[in-house]
Amino acid sequence: MSQPDPDAWRTQVRQWLATVLEPARAPETTGEAAGLAVFHNIPEAEERLLLERCRAYQRARFDAGYQALTLPRDKGGAGLTAAHVAAFAQEESAFEVPPSTELISVTVRLVAMAVSLFGTAEQRHDYAHAFLRTDLLACQLFSEPGAGSDLAALRTRARQEDGGDWVIDGQKVWTSGAQFADYGLLLARTDPDVVKQAGITAFLVPMDASGVEVRPIRQMSGGASFNEVFLSGVRVPDRLRIGRPGQGWEVATTTLGFERTASGSGNRRKGGTFTDVLALARSLGRTDDPLVRQRLADLYVRTALRAATVDRVARTSASGGRPGPEASLTKLMASDLLIRTGQVAAELMGARICADTGEPGTFAWTQHLLGAPGYRLAGGTDQIQRNLIGERVLKLPPEPRVDRVPFSQLSGN
Repeated sequence: MSQPDPDAWRTQVRQWLATVLEPARAPETTGEAAGLAVFHNIPEAEERLLLERCRAYQRARFDAGYQALTLPRDKGGAGLTAAHVAAFAQEESAFEVPPSTELISVTVRLVAMAVSLFGTAEQRHDYAHAFLRTDLLACQLFSEPGAGSDLAALRTRARQEDGGDWVIDGQKVWTSGAQFADYGLLLARTDPDVVKQAGITAFLVPMDASGVEVRPIRQMSGGASFNEVFLSGVRVPDRLRIGRPGQGWEVATTTLGFERTASGSGNRRKGGTFTDVLALARSLGRTDDPLVRQRLADLYVRTALRAATVDRVARTSASGGRPGPEASLTKLMASDLLIRTGQVAAELMGARICADTGEPGTFAWTQHLLGAPGYRLAGGTDQIQRNLIGERVLKLPPEPRVDRVPFSQLSGN
């Protein structure tokens, strides 16, 4: 089937967007309205309302055929190219899109894609479709207290009983939106007698299953975007296994590739931007200071470079293909830009950032400063991204590894 011309197709997209969204308003640049927080910091009831707004838009987008644009048609997507994704994003930026949440992004961009690519025909029908449309919401149960950057060291165990069901025991952490999710895409160790990457299997776990306990983690900024999840004797039928037994690492790396792409690109605003910092400098009368101008210029250049890199990576990605290590570039640039944006804002304000004096657009920046360091961890740590870039993009020699033995033989296991 021939691909529609991206330029002609974008006209169709623009017309559809105008039927479901309002035109974008001029950006606000003061206080909480500016969206300076990197992670959501709102009460549970308010977050539920935000989720419903997001779901309404995602359902409309799915029904119109604009969801999962590069996913092949036989997997439930639109089968289009990265150029179409870029065109859609550009057109969408001209409208008031409901501010997405981590849970919506994880459901649509990560879990739905993993189930679409690795799931059976039945799983795609029963779950991938519902995740893409957000009829069901899904969180990501990957990280553990002792397995963050080294995810393959996870210790959550799953054993299969004679009847075919799996029994899962373990703990996950830093799970965004677990308290609202219907399912969790979980990685568990099913074979400890092979190397650690080979003995992992992926499952869809119902979050209301007996033995699942969700505990919120209070952030230093005041919100509770993340959770600990404890699993004690959780029974999962084999029909909810995603991929083959032992294929979990492949499921994980593919999903993490999508996560890095989502974290480093897209229109969803995360924290303060160059525009907000420029407005702050103007409001404080600092734009004539040559040092301030130099800092603003540096921030502007980095913002432009990140946008250009995001566009380049998107346009060179194979249509429908799995994201490669190049996604690490955009993720690394995104986290670096967040940190630098907060630093420049803090330098501009000086003591104003230490207490809330009621002056617009000042103390609200604490939401950015307290959240930005966490983005160096979310979606894969900065150190892991540098390793991926060095080994898989620059083709540098890999780091020495001493863990190429069965997991059960590693210290502490």
